Amino acid sequence: MKRYFNILTIIILFSACQKPAPQKGTFGYDLDFLKKHHPDLVLLQDSASAAQLIVLPAYQGRVMTSTSDGEEGMSYGWINHDLIAEGTFSEQFTPVGGEERFWLGPEGGQFSLFFKKGSDFTFDHWFVPKAIDSEPFNLVSSTSTEAKFEKAMRLENYSGTAFDLQVNRTVTLLKKSLIDEFLGLELSSDIRSVGFQSVNSITNTGSDTWNEKTGLLSIWILSMLQSNDQTSVIVPFRLGDTTKLGKIVTDDYFGKLGTDRLKIEEGYLLFKADAKQRSKIGVSPKRALPFVGSFDGQNKVLTMAQYTLSAGFTPYVNSTWKIQENPFEGDAVNAYTDGPIDGKQMGQFYELESSSPALSLAPGAKAEHIHRTIHLSGPVEKLNEISLKVFGLPLDQLKFN
Repeated sequence: MKRYFNILTIIILFSACQKPAPQKGTFGYDLDFLKKHHPDLVLLQDSASAAQLIVLPAYQGRVMTSTSDGEEGMSYGWINHDLIAEGTFSEQFTPVGGEERFWLGPEGGQFSLFFKKGSDFTFDHWFVPKAIDSEPFNLVSSTSTEAKFEKAMRLENYSGTAFDLQVNRTVTLLKKSLIDEFLGLELSSDIRSVGFQSVNSITNTGSDTWNEKTGLLSIWILSMLQSNDQTSVIVPFRLGDTTKLGKIVTDDYFGKLGTDRLKIEEGYLLFKADAKQRSKIGVSPKRALPFVGSFDGQNKVLTMAQYTLSAGFTPYVNSTWKIQENPFEGDAVNAYTDGPIDGKQMGQFYELESSSPALSLAPGAKAEHIHRTIHLSGPVEKLNEISLKVFGLPLDQLKFN
């Protein structure tokens, strides 16, 4: 009887020590999943808070996801679990997901990096360069809050110009004091936050200066975030005469958008990011401001993205899928939402994107672009106060009715 009691005690104690499996949608689930498939992942975490971040060398130093609430908290990045588990790369594009990834522009036009010389600008001929899709970046060093990567690459554009370059990328988890500083306010104790930034640079390692005649590159940062029916993107823009600043928005990347998907208000755009219709918008550097945001009304998450925006009217690469009359009159900031195409869809996500100017670099010269992401969750009334301070708008105006 005593022996039976001891065995029963051990079973009870063992069961009590067993952690329940994390639920899908939580950071803990994604952490366990990615550890299984990529044991070399880099986990960044702040000892003073529950903020955490997963970065993968195999996916170009990509931030896969983050959380403001530890392993049981919401996982903010969109991850393509099925594709990662499958473990195969496509020749065209491998959409593994990830909350922030490094790409290079332009995407379309006569200086495109995504279309081979002479090909049609259609999806069948669109290919993401392997160096920014399926090849790993080298992990140079890491600490508990920072990871540094590098990658040497050679790319060729649609016009046949070759580019030799070195990419350096540093991902840093931000302390709360820095989040407060970047937002220009002091977050209360009942607001949970996570913030990170990437500092991305490219160096011309070739022997020729990059010029507009043969094409220029730009640093392009894209964030894939979880979407639902109550997700909207807000893009503030500079008010002014169209004769000086040009049009407010490019809204016809994948077909002209109606007012049910895009609202143009006084000084800001409201873009529906519910992953129900594939669509994209862009704002030129003449109109752009150095921050955008989104609000997830279902999960009560307010997101801000801040990025480097050059002063003055600097040329930016044009990524529209056609031969362009003005290849250096592109966007500084974009927003995208996925949606079904011919009955198929990549996933339930939307993107916030920023770009550097078109980079005319002499041999050995370097240019840098910073992109910063901040997620806030907590009482709606407190998030509303933050929205009023950051965007000058209450949360109710960040929703589609």
